[in-house]
Amino acid sequence: MTDQNTPEQDTHMWDDLDANPPEGYRRLDWVQGFGGQMGPLFEMDDATGSQRAFRVMDHHVNGGGICHGGMLMAFADIAFGHVAALDAKGWFMTIRLVTDFVAPAELGEWVMGTGKIVGKDRSLYTVEGRIWSGDKTIMTGQGIFKTRPAPEGSHIAARLAAKENSAK
Repeated sequence: MTDQNTPEQDTHMWDDLDANPPEGYRRLDWVQGFGGQMGPLFEMDDATGSQRAFRVMDHHVNGGGICHGGMLMAFADIAFGHVAALDAKGWFMTIRLVTDFVAPAELGEWVMGTGKIVGKDRSLYTVEGRIWSGDKTIMTGQGIFKTRPAPEGSHIAARLAAKENSAK
């Protein structure tokens, strides 16, 4: 069995799909592991903070034709934990994630998510978050995330350095 997602082979089931992101969003360079399979994923930083986003595509939907709950949970993890990672200038591991499904995400919808830090104790962050599309709230939740420094030379360290440089 061969590895289907090696750095030398940056191909994904969604490479030929056009997610058509709104202006201001840039595609995440997450090409390995789980994130490389669930994408494409996008982010945008503005005066209100950082948002993560994706367009619901065929490979995201369940048998009912709406975005699979597992995809929304994984996306919530990425969107909520990201704010802790930015604050810590590192990366995060999820300790606990609790979500409430409020409305479905339909095929073709642009789905956004972000979180707000509501508690911090050294490297542990409590984050409240929201996933939405337009005016519709899709999911709300709360997570506890442990942060660690980004490993030197890692793609996480490179991404954080690029964010810092673009903010200057």
